[in-house]
Order: sequence, then C-alpha cells, then structure tokens
Amino acid sequence: MAKQNQETQTQEPGSLGSKSQPLSNFKYSNRVQLKSIFLNRTDGGAEFIGQTVVVGGWVKSSKEVEKSSPPPPPSTPAPENETPAKDISCVEIFQSRIPLIRNIMEVLGGSSYVSRKKLRDSPIPKPLPPKSSTAYLLLTDGSCVATLQVVVESSIATPSRLLATGTCILVEGRIERPSAEGKHAIQLTADKVLHIGTVDVGKYPLSKKRIPLDMLRDYSHFRPRTTTVATVMRVRSALSFATHSFFKDHAFFDVQVPTITTTDSKGFSNMFQVTTSGNQKADKEKLSTIYETEGVSLETVKEAAKEKSKLVETLKRSESNKEALAAAIQDLRKTIELESQLEAREKKIFGTLLKHDRVDSSEDFFSTQTYLTVSGRLHLESFASALGNVYSFGPRFQADKTDSAKHAAEMWMVEAEMAFAELKDSITCANDLFKYLCKWVLENHSDDVKFVGKRIDNTCIDRLREIISGSPQIISYNEALDVLRKAEDKKSEAKFESGARLTSDHLSYLADIVYKKPVIIHSYPKEAKPFYVRVNDDKTVAAFDLVVPKVGTIISGSQNEERLTVISSRITELGLPREKYEWYLDLCRNGTVKHAGFTLNFDLMILYITGLSNVRDVIPFPRSHGKANN
Repeated sequence: MAKQNQETQTQEPGSLGSKSQPLSNFKYSNRVQLKSIFLNRTDGGAEFIGQTVVVGGWVKSSKEVEKSSPPPPPSTPAPENETPAKDISCVEIFQSRIPLIRNIMEVLGGSSYVSRKKLRDSPIPKPLPPKSSTAYLLLTDGSCVATLQVVVESSIATPSRLLATGTCILVEGRIERPSAEGKHAIQLTADKVLHIGTVDVGKYPLSKKRIPLDMLRDYSHFRPRTTTVATVMRVRSALSFATHSFFKDHAFFDVQVPTITTTDSKGFSNMFQVTTSGNQKADKEKLSTIYETEGVSLETVKEAAKEKSKLVETLKRSESNKEALAAAIQDLRKTIELESQLEAREKKIFGTLLKHDRVDSSEDFFSTQTYLTVSGRLHLESFASALGNVYSFGPRFQADKTDSAKHAAEMWMVEAEMAFAELKDSITCANDLFKYLCKWVLENHSDDVKFVGKRIDNTCIDRLREIISGSPQIISYNEALDVLRKAEDKKSEAKFESGARLTSDHLSYLADIVYKKPVIIHSYPKEAKPFYVRVNDDKTVAAFDLVVPKVGTIISGSQNEERLTVISSRITELGLPREKYEWYLDLCRNGTVKHAGFTLNFDLMILYITGLSNVRDVIPFPRSHGKANN
C-alpha cells in the first residue's frame, strides 16, 4: 500500500492520481473562465491536465494543419502454385473473344468507332474524400490576459467556420499537454463544439491585425475584444471596486448626486442644456452672436494659443533660431493673456444671460433652465452637513469643444466631502486615495499590470511602486511661480505675474522636469478657482491640485466657504444668478460647518496607471465634440 501511495504521488499533474481540485464552472453559465485556469499559477495550468471542461470565448488567432492521407492498403497476392479451380461458362468464353471482335469493328467502323472507344475506355474520376485537418485556435474570454489553445479536429467541426478572428465558440474538451513543446503548457482538445458564432470577415474591423488605438475609437463596440483595450477595462473595473472599498473602509457614505441640475457647480462651465423644446436657444448661441459683432471669440483664441504653443515647442527642439523662439514665446504669452481676459468677460456675460433667462414651462419639460451636471460637490455638501463623510462616483459633463488628449465630453469623477474638515484634511484624504488605488491594482491585478508594462509603458510597475513608497512634493502657488521664473532652460514661458494662470505646460514642467514625481500645489489666487472655495486671510483661496507626470492634474480639492457673507459677496462679485444658488446658501444659513473635499478625475487616473496618452482609449464609450457613434 505504501509503495502504491508513493507511485501515486510521483504521477504527473492531471493524471488519474493527481490531487488537483476540479475546475468549477462560472456560477451563472455552464463554462470555466480562463482566469480559473491561468491566474496566479506558475505552471501555466498544468495542474488541471486530464480534466474535462467547457470553455467559451472568441478566436484571437488560428491556423489549420492538414493531415497527410494514409497510403492505400497493399493488395494481397495469391499464393504461388495455387490456381483456384472453377467452371468456365459460355459468357466467359464469349468475353475472351471480345478483343477479336473489337479489331474487326475498328477496321469496318473507321475513326468514329475509335473516338467512341476512347470515350468508353476513359476512367470515370471518383470523388475525392474530404481532407482531414486540425484547427488550432487561440481563444480569449476576456477574464484575463492569458489565452488557451483549443484543438479541433475536422471530424468534429468544419474548420472554415472556426478560423476567422472574432468567431465565438463554446467547446467541451479535455485539458492535455501539447504534443510539441512551445509557449503553451496546456491545450484543450475538443470533444464537442457546442456553439459557433461566425463573423463577416469582409466587414469585421478586427480581421486586420495591429489596428492603431485611434482607429479603434470608431469601433468602440468591438474594441474590448483587443488584448490592450480588454486589459485597460479590467484595470478600470479594479480601480472602480477599489474606490468603493477605500471609502467604505474609512466610513464614508455613498450618495448619488443628480445628473440633471439647475446649478452650475463651478460657476461658469460649458454645460450641456437639457431641453425637450426644439425652439430653445442655448446661451452659447447668444454668446456667439455677441462675438460675431466684436470679431473675436474665446474658442478662436484658445485654438490660436494651442497652435502657438506647438510652434514654440518646435523651435525649442530645433535650437536653430533663438530670435524666432523669443518672438514666438512673446506672442504666445500675449495670446494667453488675451485668453484670460476673454474668459473673465465671458463669465460676466454668461452670468447675465443666466440671470435673465426664463423657460416657458408650457414648451419645456422643466420650469427652469436645466443642465447636465459638471460637478456634484455642491450637492454633496448638503449630505455632508447631515451624514458627515460622503462621496459620489459618476459621470460629469462638459460641452468643451477643445480637442485635447486629456478631455472628453463625458468623464467619470470621484467626489468626496467631509464635515468638520479643513484643507489639510482634504489633501491627506486625496493623497491616501491616490496611493491606495496604485497599491490595489499592483497587488490584485499583477498580470494586467505586467502586460501594461510589456506592451504599453515599461515604467509602469516602477512608477506605481514609487507612488506607494514615496510622498508628493507640496508647494504653494507662489512657490510654483518662483520655480517657473527661475527655469534656466526656458522651457516655460518667461515672466510670470502674480495671479497668472498656470497652464498644463507649466504643471507638466513642474511634475515632469523639476520634481519628477507628483506635486501638490495649494493656496491659489481666487480668480483661478470656483466661487465656493474658502478665502484665506492673505486673499488666496484654500484649494489644491495634485499634478502627476505625463498626465497633469488628477485631483482638485478645496476647503469650501462656510461664511454666508463671504460666499454671498463672491456670487455678487462674479455676477452669478443668485436665485440659482439660494438652495446652496441655505446650507450656510442653517447649521453651517467647516467642510472640505476633492474631485478625482477617474479617467485620468486610469490614463496615469496604464501609461496611455489619450483619455478616449480608457473610456468604454468615449464622447467628444462631433463624435457619439453609439
């Protein structure tokens, strides 16, 4: 018995004596997910050799191998010196004389008989037996990066129906070790093909190999079938789960803020108007009319600033004409100043339009102007004033036509609000969340992160580890200006006046070039932040931004104003329609409390972790100006 037990323990994995646990089916469908076979295993799934399972997925790549036909069996000759005895019939005697008769007919019948003879004597071709072949399919089911090689004989299913990329199959078979050594430790040899979902090869966009990510955006309903996008979406799912876990662990309550709102939470945003009336004129159309009479628009100036910024970067790289570079920098600085002036003027004009705007309830669904929300922080304040610590996780909308790699019309935000908290508490909580998300994805989705490091950004893993073990650089707005003024290589525009707006180029310079790590900038001038941010004694405001290399600002936060007189004066100063904020002012009138919070741009967080360059590649169905395909 002891000897038998010893022999059993030395059997290879998957043999009858193996003690591996049987693979269990996914609870809600009769199949095994590939991550159950491959995830967190060093043997490539060899532990399960010998088990019969059902797997389903989509063909990523394939090949067909034809089998050579076996030679015909040799004929068995009659034994020597042995002639079977049999009677000779009259028919046989007649058949033996047929050659003589044919010769006579050829002489008498001439060429016509010869032609008929050739046709009669030509052999009739026999139908070829169907070729025997084996289909090798690389199958993915989206549950992990790994793929499974599935082997299907032509006797089980027609190979031509299986080979096309994107074909969906459900197969029952046995996990075996491949006959030839290769990169696959196991394969599934099919016993049955339970389902085949064919594709139209001519129209299926993923039939082509190596499609660029920007082209895949036109096929957002198919692109999750690519390995890169599928990996990014698993990372996105993991970060979503981790976000809720973080707030649950720290006693926050989840609050769903409204998507449709009457309030511009940031003061003067480019908002999507919600209307059921076809005759409503958007406020932006009224602004366009004003700009047409004056011959200049904010969007035109923004586009000009973008083009001039590109010109400056080009001249910096060439290092051939210093005078042209100095002139371009000066021109860009004037354009940025003009942009700031136009933004301030637009705020006043837009505020006046909102103040006098009324919607006829007989024509529209709501009795007042409504929009898709740009931020939920004001609504969260009302719940923070009752529940203490609250957060919200959902889509926010901005009708910004800027074609930026860091912006989409619909982006998901994580927003938090805490009662009895100040700016320093908000900074600490935001930084803790940032580090928690980096640690979660590195520890719980290591296979996906390794793929990202191999195929997208080879610095990914080191970058996440540095975030987890390190701390961000914390500086004030004025300190940031001093650093930019002292920049010796002139990669930032020269001459910064106090109160100047920090552009994305400035922020990138600080995080990428100067500190080479995340930077928290706090104590901004009040002109740079929304009306509700608390004003400090030195006339700055209690706000901060967390800026990271390659991406820019991921988190923005603030301590909000709890003093009724101060926030009332800010609303008047900016010309905002007071009646639209009366509900918010009620919070200051009744049971006011110091409170602080922040907003994490969830899509940019995924962009930072994966190392991709365009936010539209990390959003399942991206929406941008002129593009909403489904």
